[in-house]
Amino acid sequence: MIFVSVEKTHDGKISSFTMKGHADFAEKGQDIVCAGASAVAFGCVNAIIALTKVEPEIEQSESGFLKCAFPTESSEVQLLLEGMIISLQTIERDYKDYIKVTFS
Repeated sequence: MIFVSVEKTHDGKISSFTMKGHADFAEKGQDIVCAGASAVAFGCVNAIIALTKVEPEIEQSESGFLKCAFPTESSEVQLLLEGMIISLQTIERDYKDYIKVTFS
């Protein structure tokens, strides 16, 4: 299962997110849940960098781990992150046995 943990500040701003695990929906190279979640997360991070010039702190490994922390609470960054969350929750709604989104 893919676990996505979204950390918010006391005032509700997204400060970071962590994605880890594998969906195991299908074999490697055929897993649409993994591909969809990865495309949403990496697309969001790339959009933040390209459109806002904000450079998140990124940790990742080939084992399926990605952590991104954001040094700013700009409205543009927040809007892009909220869009990412909605997309991940849409995947979760349709594939709840393979991806879980939580907030802390």
